Amino acid sequence: MPPVAHKKKPWLIMSSMTPSPRRLRLAAAISLVFIAFAAQAQQPPVGTPPAAAPTSPAPIIEPTRPAVEAKPSVADAEGKASALTAELFYEVLIGEITARSGDPGAGYALVLDAARRTRDGTLFQRAVEIALQSRSGDAALAAARAWQETLPNSREARRFELQILIALNRIAETAEPLRAEIAATPLPERPFLMAVIARNYGRASDKKLAASVVEQALVDDLKNPLTAGLAWTTVGRLRLGAGDSTGALEAALQGQAADPASDGPPLLALELMDPDRPLAEPLVKRYLASPKALPELRIAYARELMQARRYADATAELSALTTAQPALPGPWILLGSLQAQSRQDAAAETSLQRYIALATALPEDNEGRRGLTQAYLLMSQLAERRKNFVDAEAWLARVDTSEEPVAVQLRRAGLLARQGKVQQARELLRALPERNAEEAKQKDQAEIQLLRDAKQYQAAYDLLAKASLAAPQDTDLIYDQAMVAEKLNRLDEMERLLRRLIELKPDNQNAYNALGYSFADRKVRLEEARTLIRKAVQLAPQDPFIADSLGWVEFRLGNGAEARQILETAYKRRPDPEIGAHLGEVLWAAGDRDRALAVWRESSLIDSENETLQETLKRLRIKL
Repeated sequence: MPPVAHKKKPWLIMSSMTPSPRRLRLAAAISLVFIAFAAQAQQPPVGTPPAAAPTSPAPIIEPTRPAVEAKPSVADAEGKASALTAELFYEVLIGEITARSGDPGAGYALVLDAARRTRDGTLFQRAVEIALQSRSGDAALAAARAWQETLPNSREARRFELQILIALNRIAETAEPLRAEIAATPLPERPFLMAVIARNYGRASDKKLAASVVEQALVDDLKNPLTAGLAWTTVGRLRLGAGDSTGALEAALQGQAADPASDGPPLLALELMDPDRPLAEPLVKRYLASPKALPELRIAYARELMQARRYADATAELSALTTAQPALPGPWILLGSLQAQSRQDAAAETSLQRYIALATALPEDNEGRRGLTQAYLLMSQLAERRKNFVDAEAWLARVDTSEEPVAVQLRRAGLLARQGKVQQARELLRALPERNAEEAKQKDQAEIQLLRDAKQYQAAYDLLAKASLAAPQDTDLIYDQAMVAEKLNRLDEMERLLRRLIELKPDNQNAYNALGYSFADRKVRLEEARTLIRKAVQLAPQDPFIADSLGWVEFRLGNGAEARQILETAYKRRPDPEIGAHLGEVLWAAGDRDRALAVWRESSLIDSENETLQETLKRLRIKL
């Protein structure tokens, strides 16, 4: 309500006016418009939830998103049919003025009384809002419940009651109103409502209670084949939020059993994929076996596989998707990234070129164009591997430097270093701006990598030592410094640093793996080496490089058959030249010379300059 332009007391306003019936009707209409406008001004835009009480511990339930234009409810019709008498008009007006003049309690009481007498939903909502603005959650709840009692068919009244109960963290009291709200929501609107329920109840302080209450409210939906998949997914998400991953997986399995076509259970199962929960991934695969499976879910599955370092499986999924739906841009760039990472450069270029062609044909604001910068950088990297520095620079020139100025300059510095211009590359990196500590660290890491690639290990070590002094707890720096110390043959220093890293971060699989592999490669402390590497395998069972280390230590211990089996599996999972070098040597030692030569040749095609491969071939006097 705008400020009153004069300073008369409210009672003077009343005593100085003797309105006619026509003026009263006009005034009442104006008041209703005024109050509706004031209420609307207090609300957020359509599609966003009403604001919770300032001290509320949890968010509130949004109204569901209508699939079609909603017809007026009986309660709405009742509200619209209400009319204010002269007395009630002034009661509402005084209530508004009082609430805005520093006495919200009195204003709330006046507006609520008028709402009860007129059965007007707008006035009930205004009473709720006055209470919320004065941070009185109990008063707001009382108004919402009075609204619900007066207009029992009003969904808005029930929604406000739910909102306030959640805001007050009185979760146990929400079961019945939530069940009623779910029942009143048309089926096309249920997915949005379920997402809102999972999000908002998931923020409650007592998450186990929230999951239990929602399950009670969804009891009918859990039995209905049309809604069971989505309902079980909602229950599963809340169980997962409460720390009950076993219960969450059970809910996902129940949901898929009830509705195999629902995408909710497999999406939940993706979050639950873990070696300790072997039933989650088959659930996802069963869904993906359907020709109607969403491509977005297959992409999400491929990302999970990449996160688990199951690169061969991820490549297979993306290859299947690009074959089935070649017009989708997203899968092509993911596939190209994986192929580039596995040194399948020709295939990577084909995939990336396909993505670029599809993405550049899209409108400027389309989400499908978001990967263009990454694609250009990858294409530059692939050209650099071919030592085609002109093409590499041309791809960099296509990147919008306003989006990725640091990434472009890092790649450009790499190009200079590859051409022997290491000092010029370092100067380019040092000239980059540092907007925050993370960018400063990124610059240091890039310069260190340049020096390592150029085999300037002492300079790299010095830079790492300086950075470590500034951040002695940074485990990334400790690991990198240990690896450079090994290159300098400072093995005691390497071991000290890796053991320090294990002390700081006992779940760092790379530290266990690096230390164990170093022992195995030097044929020292082999039993300890195996123990360390087995610990790394336990922490990252799907990592092919850690499996390579285990195979190598088994070979050093004389267990050739075991070593061969482990390395064959690792190489199949990730055909990396270093793994290939080890597998080839195990095969060579076993007398399978032809297979060994084939693996080495294949590895050489991937990266003929790989140090481990070159050292192996030189030591065994092999010419390919």
